[in-house]
Amino acid sequence: GKFIPAERYNEDEGIRLAEMMFSQTVTGDYVEETNRVNPLDIDMRVLPDVNTLRIVPWAPEPTAQIIHDCFYANGKPVNIAPRQVLKRIVELFRKRGWQPVVAPEIEFYLVKPNTDADYPLEPPIGRSGRQPSGRRLLSIDAVNEYEAIIEDIYDFGEAQDLHIETLMHEDGLAQLEVNFKHGDPLNLADQVFLFKRTAREAAYRHGMYATFMSKPHMNQPGSAMHLHQSVVDKDTGRNIFSTSRGKPTRLFLNYIGGLQQYTPAAMSLFAPNVNSYRRIARYNAAPINTHWGYDNRTAGLRVPLATPEAMRVENRIPGSDANAYLAIAGSLAAGYLGIVERIKPDDPLTTDAYELPYGLPRDLLTALQTLKDCKPLSRILGEGFTELYRQVKETEYETYFHVISSWEREFLLLNV
Repeated sequence: GKFIPAERYNEDEGIRLAEMMFSQTVTGDYVEETNRVNPLDIDMRVLPDVNTLRIVPWAPEPTAQIIHDCFYANGKPVNIAPRQVLKRIVELFRKRGWQPVVAPEIEFYLVKPNTDADYPLEPPIGRSGRQPSGRRLLSIDAVNEYEAIIEDIYDFGEAQDLHIETLMHEDGLAQLEVNFKHGDPLNLADQVFLFKRTAREAAYRHGMYATFMSKPHMNQPGSAMHLHQSVVDKDTGRNIFSTSRGKPTRLFLNYIGGLQQYTPAAMSLFAPNVNSYRRIARYNAAPINTHWGYDNRTAGLRVPLATPEAMRVENRIPGSDANAYLAIAGSLAAGYLGIVERIKPDDPLTTDAYELPYGLPRDLLTALQTLKDCKPLSRILGEGFTELYRQVKETEYETYFHVISSWEREFLLLNV
């Protein structure tokens, strides 16, 4: 993004940003060889979505922020932009007269400032003057330890029209979760993007970090971004997943079938970093396969108990480190393919899914190869996008692979 004095900003002209930024990795490097961005390092025309205009509540002077979309000089959208990927998937539903609805749940940790990456993270000191020492799932007292930062999060969220409904303490030390009110996928992805900035800023003001790493602590649960999803008829507003008596429709079962079949291929969108796969482990409060069941939290796909109007499926696989635009796009795309291909799901699971084999890629390279090999998913996400995304993530993996870990020094230095 860019900072621009208000009097210099022209919403009809927008701003200019380099297309090459989409080939940049998390370490600041670039994909060396790719034909998915222009080698001339061209500018994109970046135009505002006026519906996203919000104030920046923590800024010392009156400041606004606005999310933009990317276009080429000929007016065509930049299809490798994550926001455009999600727009394209939502449009597939709308062409059939449907409107997808999502409700994200985001988990994150508060940690002490960590300025030396060689040292493990620690939970922060609360208002009692002590660090938390035991898991306190859903504890009100545990939340109150960080009451001041939580008040800032709510105040900042309200000022930005972020529809945060519930905040609770999760299972990890100083691990919190916020639930968003259900709504339009693009709007909710924008809110998640803004919320991450908001939580980090609120934490800084109280001498802490807010981290959305999928697995920041070795012996603590990982952080997820659960995605509740349903689809309604655009004209009637009726939930197409449920009959009037609350029974699942064929479309709902096909949607779940699509999630079962295509989630492994979408895994690199749900778990985009090498750290992400540390969360996907048996009995680690995260799914290890794509089984589904009614009110079964051990399954990757959970159907909560709900009224017919609220019939939905919760995808519990994405991590909180995922790009919300891409995670939502990947989940909706998998369900959409299930509907159009009439994929039948397995029978709902009534036992512990952790007792069953792994059914998801367990490392980033496998996930990227699975995406590459899945033509239907790559096609509707955009083959240009999926190829560049794979190249960026493979470059990140190669950078990571050069690092020698403390585990290797501990157990291999004198034992092999």
